[in-house]
Amino acid sequence: MKQHDVQTQFGNLTLTEEDGAIVRLTWGTTGRADRSAVLDAAVDQVRAYDAGDLERFDLPLKVRGSDFQRDVCDAMSNIPFGETITYGDIAKMLDVPAQAVGQACGGNPIPIIIPCHRVMGAKGLTGFSGAGGVETKVALLRHEGGFLI
Repeated sequence: MKQHDVQTQFGNLTLTEEDGAIVRLTWGTTGRADRSAVLDAAVDQVRAYDAGDLERFDLPLKVRGSDFQRDVCDAMSNIPFGETITYGDIAKMLDVPAQAVGQACGGNPIPIIIPCHRVMGAKGLTGFSGAGGVETKVALLRHEGGFLI
């Protein structure tokens, strides 16, 4: 397991790579700056996203969990930059209950790169599992131009 810390306007983030794929993005720091081709690309892409120069990540990802978790993460990965959809929209795509989609979104192991912040509740803004909660979600959506208060 290799890790590299990245400072962003959304907080300090740690990227984790295993076996040639990004497997986790967490808030916080480890003090590590490990190197690999995949990790270096991930660091570069997170920095470019933070600077407003990247709208879609192009990294090998490995989502651990059930097939359902991976299906929800795949659906979230297809939400265009600056746009939002609801848990219900994903639920209809996958023919599952919206509550289950919400739980899978909350269990997203690679937030920002897999943009769970682009998923809203039926009545608008909902929680966010990253550090800072809803405030961080709003900051990410504003950064993408998809959310105005």
